[in-house]
Amino acid sequence: MRRRAALNNAGWCDAVCRAHGLSPRYDGRDLWLSTVRTPPLYPDAVTLDAGVAAASVLPPVDTSSPGCSVKDSFAALDLAGHGFEVLFEAQWIHRPAGAAVPAAAPDAPRWSEVRDAAELAVWEAAWDGEEATGLFRPSLLGGDSAFLAGRVGDRIVAGAVAHTCAGAIGVSNLFARDGVGTDTAWAGTLAAIAARRPDLPVVGYEHGEDLDAALRNGFTAIGPLRVWLHTA
Repeated sequence: MRRRAALNNAGWCDAVCRAHGLSPRYDGRDLWLSTVRTPPLYPDAVTLDAGVAAASVLPPVDTSSPGCSVKDSFAALDLAGHGFEVLFEAQWIHRPAGAAVPAAAPDAPRWSEVRDAAELAVWEAAWDGEEATGLFRPSLLGGDSAFLAGRVGDRIVAGAVAHTCAGAIGVSNLFARDGVGTDTAWAGTLAAIAARRPDLPVVGYEHGEDLDAALRNGFTAIGPLRVWLHTA
């Protein structure tokens, strides 16, 4: 299941990069990568097998300009000798298909899917906490990606991205604001996903308090990952 979670996440990274006009690729079954610097917060490579070596990961990616990062999906690489340091560590999470959805409070936000570019800009500003920067392009709307928004009145107060790929739904970019708790965001996100694809497991990764919230909402931690950042 950890490989499926990594594949799903690579699929989302691939979609974001292609929305920005890049042409990433899969290197066999073991690695996803982009030879051109990826958008902010997105890795230049994602390992898809625990046996991938640094010698396979590093030569194709761009370490000559700031910001190169590698998602070490199995926490199996040591890139410290190549000018990288660990940016953060996290746990892959898994929730089985058909699992009961957490109960929503009577005053919980109402949830719907973002449908157009203007609404996506409002969603991104709520996620960012300040403003939309154009990280998420309108071409991502529909298809395999759903931007889910939880609203109180006209305000977006919670949200998440749900990306369908590799036989799973990957949740990322989950947020809650304006007094709405993370558990409330998870409850709404999981209910929205269950209404669309109850037949698929839900995967993702979290760390710290966000991991604790995911575990409270029916996820299981299934293994570690690391994100390495090039700093040399």
